[in-house]
Amino acid sequence: MKILLVHQNFPGQFLHLAPALAARGHEVQALTDAKNPRTAPVPVTRYAFNPATVDPAAGRLGRNYTMHSDRGVIVGRTARKMRAQGYVPDVIFGHSGWGETLFLKEVWPEARLIVYAEFYYRGIGQDVGFDPEFGPLTFDKVMIAQGRSTHLGQALLHADAGVSPTHWQADTHPPALRRMIEVIHDGVDTAALAPDPQAAVTLPDGRVLRAGDEVLTLVNRNLEPYRGYHTFMRALPDIMAARPDAQVVIVGGDGVSYGQAPTSGKWKDVFLDEVRDRLDLSRLHFLGNVDYGTFRSLMQVTRVHAYLTYPFVLSWSMLEAMSAGALVVGSNTAPVREVIRHGENGLLVDFFDIPGWARVLTEALAQPDRFKPLRAAARATVVDRYDLHTVCLPRMISLVEG
Repeated sequence: MKILLVHQNFPGQFLHLAPALAARGHEVQALTDAKNPRTAPVPVTRYAFNPATVDPAAGRLGRNYTMHSDRGVIVGRTARKMRAQGYVPDVIFGHSGWGETLFLKEVWPEARLIVYAEFYYRGIGQDVGFDPEFGPLTFDKVMIAQGRSTHLGQALLHADAGVSPTHWQADTHPPALRRMIEVIHDGVDTAALAPDPQAAVTLPDGRVLRAGDEVLTLVNRNLEPYRGYHTFMRALPDIMAARPDAQVVIVGGDGVSYGQAPTSGKWKDVFLDEVRDRLDLSRLHFLGNVDYGTFRSLMQVTRVHAYLTYPFVLSWSMLEAMSAGALVVGSNTAPVREVIRHGENGLLVDFFDIPGWARVLTEALAQPDRFKPLRAAARATVVDRYDLHTVCLPRMISLVEG
C-alpha cells in the first residue's frame, strides 16, 4: 500500500511504525513542517507554515481554531500538489493535534484516514482547574478549554478511525467519537530499556552515579506545574534532610510545554527559590534536557523515580522508567492509576500531599530491598502491556494494514 504519515514534528509517534511499515514492503512517505529539524526514516514532503499572528481580542475563543485550521489549509494545499503529481495514498495516518488532517479527505476522498487522537480538551473534570493554586476555575477558562477541542472533534468526524495511547486519554473524547478510537500505545522498547546493574551516569560536576547508589530522579520535558515540579520541590527539603547521602537529579528544560507561564521568570527558578535556603545544593543536580542514552542510564541508576502529572497526557518517561526497573512513585491521578497499582508495581501519592511525598520518597530511598518486588512488577507490567515489538507495534501495523 501507499501510506502517508502526517505529523508536524515527524517522526513523533511514528518513530517505530514508519520503518516497520516500509520493511513490510509498503510505500511509506511523510508530510511534515518545513521547520521540523528531525531526521526522517522515510521520504518526506514538507509544507511551509508561517501563520499570521492572531489578535486575541479579535479572535477570542476562535483564535485556537484559526491557528490550527490555517495549518490544515496549508497542508491541504500541499496535498493537492502531491495529488497533481500523481500521488494518491491508500491510507493516511496523521496526528490531529495541530489541524494537519482537517482537509486531507477533501483531497484524497478514496483514502482511509486514521487520526492519532491523543487528548480531547474539556472545560471541567480534567487538567483545567485541577490545581487551584494557579487561579479558580472560572467560566471563561471552561469556555477556552472547550474551545480548544473544536479542531480535534472535526478531525475525528472526517476520519475512518482513531488511535489513543491509553484508555484514559481515549475516554476524554465524547462518546460519539470514543466509539471510533482504538487504544494502542506507541510502545516501549523493553529490550533496550532493561535493568542494568552496571549502569552509570556522569554528572556535570564529574560525580559518577551508579546503579545501587541512593539517587532520586524527576524527569519532565519542561519543569512546570502540569508535571508536578512545584509539589516535588516543596517536598525536597524534608527528603534531603532525612537522607543526607541522597543525590537528587532533575531532568527538564526551562520553558513551558503545557499551561500558563509564570508572571515573571521561569517555573524552574520560581519553585527552586522558594526552598533554596533549605536545600543542600551540592546534592541537587539540574541536567536540563539530556540525550536519550543519558536518560536511559539515569533510569537504570535511580533508586526512586518520582512522576507527577495533572489529569493529562501520560508521559512516555514513566513507562520507560518502569521498564528500566525503576521504582516509580506516581501521583494518584487518573492517567497514572491506569498503569500503577499502589503497593503492587509502584506507589501512589496524592498530587497535592507534600508531606506525603516527602514521607513516601524518603521511605523508598531508605529501604531499597523492601521495594525490589515492586520494581520487578513494574517492569513486568510494561513488558506485558506496552512492549514495542510484541504488543504495540504489531497491533498498530494490523490497524493500518486492515
